[in-house]
Amino acid sequence: MQTTFPRLMLDHAKQRPQAAALREKVYGIWQTTSWRELALQVQHLAAGLAEAGLQRGEHVVVVGDNRPRLYAAMLAAQSLGAVPVPLYQDAAATEYEFPINNAEVRFAIVEDQEQVDKMLELRERCPLLSRIWFDQERGLRNYDEPGLTSLDALTQSGKNFISQHAGWFEQQVAQGRPDEVAAMFFTSGTTGNPKGVVHTHFSLLDRAAAGKKFDKLTADEEVLAYLPLAWIGQNIFSYAQWLTCGYVVNCPENGSTVTIDLKEIGPTYYFAPPRVFEDLLTAVMIRMEDAGSLKRGLFKHFMAVAKEVGPKLLDGQVVGWLDKLRYRLGDLLIYGPLRNTLGFSRVRVAYTAGEAIGPDLFTFYRSIGINLKQLYGSTETAVFVCLQPDHEVRADTVGVPIDGVELKVSDSGEIMVRSPGLLQGYYKNPEATAEVLTADGWYHTGDAGFLDGSGHLKIIDRAKDVGKLFGGANDGAMFAPKYVENKLKFFPYIKEAVAFGNRRDKVCAFINIDFEAVGNWAERQNLSYAGYTDLAAKKEVLSLVRDCVQQVNGDLAHDPMLAGSQVHRFIVLHKELDADDGELTRTRKVRRGTIGDKYQVLVDAMYAGKHEQFIETAVKFEDGRSGSVSATLPVADAETFAAVATLKKAA
Repeated sequence: MQTTFPRLMLDHAKQRPQAAALREKVYGIWQTTSWRELALQVQHLAAGLAEAGLQRGEHVVVVGDNRPRLYAAMLAAQSLGAVPVPLYQDAAATEYEFPINNAEVRFAIVEDQEQVDKMLELRERCPLLSRIWFDQERGLRNYDEPGLTSLDALTQSGKNFISQHAGWFEQQVAQGRPDEVAAMFFTSGTTGNPKGVVHTHFSLLDRAAAGKKFDKLTADEEVLAYLPLAWIGQNIFSYAQWLTCGYVVNCPENGSTVTIDLKEIGPTYYFAPPRVFEDLLTAVMIRMEDAGSLKRGLFKHFMAVAKEVGPKLLDGQVVGWLDKLRYRLGDLLIYGPLRNTLGFSRVRVAYTAGEAIGPDLFTFYRSIGINLKQLYGSTETAVFVCLQPDHEVRADTVGVPIDGVELKVSDSGEIMVRSPGLLQGYYKNPEATAEVLTADGWYHTGDAGFLDGSGHLKIIDRAKDVGKLFGGANDGAMFAPKYVENKLKFFPYIKEAVAFGNRRDKVCAFINIDFEAVGNWAERQNLSYAGYTDLAAKKEVLSLVRDCVQQVNGDLAHDPMLAGSQVHRFIVLHKELDADDGELTRTRKVRRGTIGDKYQVLVDAMYAGKHEQFIETAVKFEDGRSGSVSATLPVADAETFAAVATLKKAA
């Protein structure tokens, strides 16, 4: 798309000035910002930043939840030819140090006191950071720090400048070119320091337009912006496509009100990583466990109908009149109220991405009439590489290449992509850029997969994680840890799983219980506990998790490729895996190498045949303090099953 973000904003302000651009919930009331009001905000902020000395090509850090003025601040920076760099709002101050110094950041725009405190803490280690502007003044009235000012003051400064320089803002926007850098996103850094992924206006907007065309998006869509701005998925759906389509982006009051706000807004276009869909399903299952026997019976009966009939209806397949009648009755009694409870009553298109979603979880949502689809992409590809067309949605694929995308599979089985949405490069890291971008424009995704007979892409796992079992009865069998982990996480009682098995004779796993779901179950069993570590150590909980693991093993026995990946032994961890402890990325991806090293004594215990193992683990508390948690963990065995294909062959 041959335009820029600020030009698209001005186009909307000119063509439909009174139309809603953004909504924000403040003290329980939704406040609307029109396109005309947004354009004025951006103009004033841009003038204020220019007066403060922001230069073309310079980086500006933006940190906070989704807030209209933070969106306006990013547009203001882009209007001057500067580059917004969104960072994760829940990260510790130390995690900002590398990006700020790497990008030579002088200016930061943040949401509130929490983020201001982090920036002030970093000043000694980030000597270039000189100016900090904040959106919300609460708690900051008595702060007296050099270079610390409110966005209100910046806006007023810009107003004064604009009143004396008519046409200045439009001239600044006109200087912008589609091939200029528009934003930089730091990768989650599963190994080493994060890398700054550089994208142009063209690369981001071209992919946003391709997605718009694919799903026939219009200005009438409603979107809820609740995921971190630093994640490119959120940025594409609630920023690039927002400006491409002109639809309304709604910003929740805070993280705790998202489920309520979701129901109030009723989005038509929805995007979430698998973890969000897992959490929503867990909440549903907890409520059903607390329901009466009649309601539980109805739910179980009609969910069986939904699983059989729902996906066929969504895919436009022929369904008999009796099945249609059964499904409509289920929709009246169960599916409709459930969609409403989840906030999905008006969803026309929903996508999940970020990592693979478990097929059972995926099927659940489609069976109750939610048009949930998968997409494939990454930060480096501006998200949109493959999308699933309506009526061609399958749990085991991530769709077909969309306009402008070329795919090929290397000799090693790695997916390669060529697309207008590819990164310009990694900032100040030509070596890393050369590793992923070939001279003729192909990007190494790092994912293992293949194109099936219908042109749909199937992802097996990260190429570096796919391995083989060595020795034992399953010698040479494929091992795909993410596939096993996703099947385990379908159960509401399991929040996270990490599977091991490459170059070993069997598969073993770490399990994190879902504290809320298992806590609710424990209360119904009259089982007392004193926190996560105590609950995870209960023998009754171990038995509960074993049942889940064995059900997964039963399913895997029917998979001819992955029957050897059944989990033989497992440990329920004594603490939740946490991004603050370096075990997960900020997008909740498992740092597999870190976990393997940190808990090596537990891995060794599982493979050595031990029945328990003591461990003491360093942890970081929410208030910043460090400490440790220790426990003697039981190592549990799980039943495994003969591969079904083998049984048939023997017969």
